[in-house]
Amino acid sequence: MNRLMDGRRGVDAAKRSGDIEKEKEARKIVDVAKRELGERGPVWWTDGSQDYNRHMAENTPYADWYAGLAGLPG
Repeated sequence: MNRLMDGRRGVDAAKRSGDIEKEKEARKIVDVAKRELGERGPVWWTDGSQDYNRHMAENTPYADWYAGLAGLPG
């Protein structure tokens, strides 16, 4: 996360100074950091497993986990 913020600050500083080469370098740092965080690159949700979106939790393999939440505060 620090690398991402450092890269973003570098982009801002380079833009303010008009240094195109430093801006390119800083943008590369931002890109690498975002890929490491999973914000860019191959998607993870096409792994072939069933999508339980739009299903009630009690009707999915997560039913036991969901039932255990009933006693939690909040």
